[in-house]
Amino acid sequence: MNIAKNHNLKNKLIVISGAGGVLCAFLAKELAKTQAKIALLDINYDAANKVAEEINQNGGCAKAYKTNVLELESIQATRDQILTDFGTCDILINGAGGNNPKATTDNEFHLLDLPENTKTFFELDKSGIEFVFNLNYLGTLLPTQVFAKDMIGKSGASIINISSMNAFTPLTKIPAYSGAKAAISNFTQWLAVYFSKVGIRCNAIAPGFLVSNQNQALLFDENGKPTARANKILTNTPMGRFGEPEELLGTLLFLIDSEYSSFVNGVIVPVDGGFSAYSGV
Repeated sequence: MNIAKNHNLKNKLIVISGAGGVLCAFLAKELAKTQAKIALLDINYDAANKVAEEINQNGGCAKAYKTNVLELESIQATRDQILTDFGTCDILINGAGGNNPKATTDNEFHLLDLPENTKTFFELDKSGIEFVFNLNYLGTLLPTQVFAKDMIGKSGASIINISSMNAFTPLTKIPAYSGAKAAISNFTQWLAVYFSKVGIRCNAIAPGFLVSNQNQALLFDENGKPTARANKILTNTPMGRFGEPEELLGTLLFLIDSEYSSFVNGVIVPVDGGFSAYSGV
């Protein structure tokens, strides 16, 4: 893709959490084409470093940092190292997040004749629910606390959070993840208001259904055919297909580049093929 090359973010520092994951890794590699410096944060250092190496080999400027977004001390240590390496953050992308099987029910509906050992709402694991909510919500709030301090008063400062379709209408089986992403949308609006007087814009992207390592097994069987859940998604996506990671890029570039979106603040943009607009009828 070449659209990132149309955005000149030279001398800007973009900090991305969850950068070792498939989606954020792709976005990081594309954002490097804007001539921005990229700081890649992930608890999996090797995964983030692999992305950094690829960026640097292709003429970009990036460095990986092992960071636990649930530990304030870890984030602060990363911030201090980034300050030495690159300077202060201009654009923060809070990409860390995810779900956990311990916070997922087996069935969409509670029925009177469920098979024995079915994991219902009543068997959801407290620690699993806490992990999912903390990873998504605190994993966005804590990095923002640390990096936004250095963004106050800077020209073109921007925070991008990653929301979800779950934030508009909760999906079945995943109540913790749905609740956490709804909280992210609300938090995005809160931040937009809170920082509105000091030059930091805050917006979010709500991706529709993209195929990733995380949801591959939920969407396709061992023969590569769509599962029943995948078929429901496709039926309720007016465009009739799953999205591709590159289809998030235009929205991301629009939101972070103040030349395009200087008066856009506090919005959650669905990139979903029409899923959030369709009632199913």
